[in-house]
Amino acid sequence: MMQRLLVDAHLDLAWNALQWNRDITQSVYTLRTQEAGQTGKGRAQNTVALPEMRQGGVGLCFATLMGRSTGIPVHHVDFHSPEQAYAIARGHLAYYRALEQRGQVRLITDLPTLERHVDSWATALAQPGADIPSLPIGMVISMESADAILEPSQVQDWWQTGVRLIGPAHFGPGRYAGGTGVEHGLTERGFALLDEMQRHGIILDVTHLTDKGFWQALERFDGHVIASHTNSRRLVPHQRQFDDRQIQAVIARNGVIGVALDCWMLEPGWVKGVSVNRNVSLAAVADHIDAICQIAGDAHHVGIGSDLDGGYGREQSPHDLDTIADLRRLDSLLADRGYAASDIEAVFSGNWLRKLKEAWQ
Repeated sequence: MMQRLLVDAHLDLAWNALQWNRDITQSVYTLRTQEAGQTGKGRAQNTVALPEMRQGGVGLCFATLMGRSTGIPVHHVDFHSPEQAYAIARGHLAYYRALEQRGQVRLITDLPTLERHVDSWATALAQPGADIPSLPIGMVISMESADAILEPSQVQDWWQTGVRLIGPAHFGPGRYAGGTGVEHGLTERGFALLDEMQRHGIILDVTHLTDKGFWQALERFDGHVIASHTNSRRLVPHQRQFDDRQIQAVIARNGVIGVALDCWMLEPGWVKGVSVNRNVSLAAVADHIDAICQIAGDAHHVGIGSDLDGGYGREQSPHDLDTIADLRRLDSLLADRGYAASDIEAVFSGNWLRKLKEAWQ
């Protein structure tokens, strides 16, 4: 069977490269060897690198820029000033550009480039023994937390640098919106940010918004909407997930919801640093995909937004996933549940590609 193209809507690749000091052009296994003996969450437990992405057919991803400045500093994530967060995000962008200069990746900012890239991968995947290791991985640049945007008027500059998606919030009391772990909604600056995003055609990623912020954002913003990495609150009752009404609202906007692989988002009652993943498998990922499909009544509004290596590693991922290449196992898991080949194709890549094409027409 021909390997499917897979689009992953959320990978913190530059954050891993710069803050975690991982050369993601090397294999996952080389990086684990380099980190052997290091202490700290996720060390020597990584799952993502460019070789394994190619191995798994992950030919396109939404690659993040991420720097917070919430007033609650966290080492390597949340900085004392917006200017520091701005510089970190610019550094992430510079890293992706350096990879592109080396032929490792292709930054995708418009429809013609997207179509050429997808065609090159489809052609390669259809040929047994194709030279997949030589193909650049496509990257659509996404900003996770808008704190790095100094003022809403700077959105135009970020657009010109290549940013095509923005999630206003992350964790905590962001400058533009409340995120996971707090309750407040959009700030005054946040409403202005949405106006600028809409003016420049930037896709809104509602992941991490509080319930209040979510509904405020949908009321204010008339552009294209996605949730890059959010699961079902029906299955995992926590503020971080979306309830059925929120999922329905994203579907009503013809959006797509990416299912994440963090065990905290897959298993009810998971406690970070305490729980173990022996009972969490890729079948749980299929459960969340199916839950969204049941709400939608079809398979046209769900995809994968793995968030693998998003501050954790194998210890907080499904136990039957060794590297990102194992995402392809979802193919048989969905087929066993009665999903047609066309539906699986939609989940793996078709829905994300449709959304980008709609936004970039």
